[in-house]
Amino acid sequence: MVIGLFAKTHRTDFSEQFLEVIKWLESKGCEVLTDEEVVEKFRLGNLRGVAKTEIPALADALVVFGGDGTLLSVARLVREHTCPILGVNLGSLGFLTEVTLDRVYTDLQALLDGEYRLESRCLLEANLRSKSGKTQTFQALNDVVINKVALARVISVDAYFDGQFIANFVADGIIVSTPTGSTAYSLSAGGPIIYPSLELILVTPICPHTLTNRPLIIPPDYQMRFVLRSGEDVMLTIDGQLGVEFKEGDEVVCTRSPFRVELIRPSERGFFDTLREKLMWAKR
Repeated sequence: MVIGLFAKTHRTDFSEQFLEVIKWLESKGCEVLTDEEVVEKFRLGNLRGVAKTEIPALADALVVFGGDGTLLSVARLVREHTCPILGVNLGSLGFLTEVTLDRVYTDLQALLDGEYRLESRCLLEANLRSKSGKTQTFQALNDVVINKVALARVISVDAYFDGQFIANFVADGIIVSTPTGSTAYSLSAGGPIIYPSLELILVTPICPHTLTNRPLIIPPDYQMRFVLRSGEDVMLTIDGQLGVEFKEGDEVVCTRSPFRVELIRPSERGFFDTLREKLMWAKR
């Protein structure tokens, strides 16, 4: 079995444990791949580094050591490759990376034995079209966000559903989210919790200037188009990690991506177990 390993590179205190995991996998007959930056930062001189963009095409499964942000960055690399991801939590929340370090060998063995279940998650595709004619395409597992950088300024955004004008949003920004991302930024902005296997797109305004602008849920196969009418220092951010300038007259079209991400769940813990544990959901 070929296992691709990713890790949060600034967690150099994890390098010894990471090397132990590599040795354990190799003792089980696995071929281990990791990216060049990890080899350099963790001083894994005996291991050949591979460009991180190439790993999903070469591996049977990916194991990500880090927080949810690390997993989000890896998920965007998978694209057309059907390479499932197992997340091991080194961060604080670990909503997506639910495997803990004390269970890592148990859950890795379950992976090698095929004793796990897969959760298929849809992604968003965002096509940015600038007023100058330049186009860029992004994939997001959590969300695509139009947000302002300047303080105490609202922005004005026209929203369209499948070519039909919805409304002009005057707000701090707009979050376009997958069901996976419903428990991220959208939740903080007042959006609903959505079961992650559902197929839909969630649109949540951030601090709208009118109380009638509420979150909107739409079918996944239709386009949502947003045009910036006014606003200074506005950014389009992808999963909170990639950011590009979003100027007046620019537009972004969001729809369901043709790609999907498969998350490995080695235990029987369900979505609501995670809500109660991680978000203290419904606790008094």
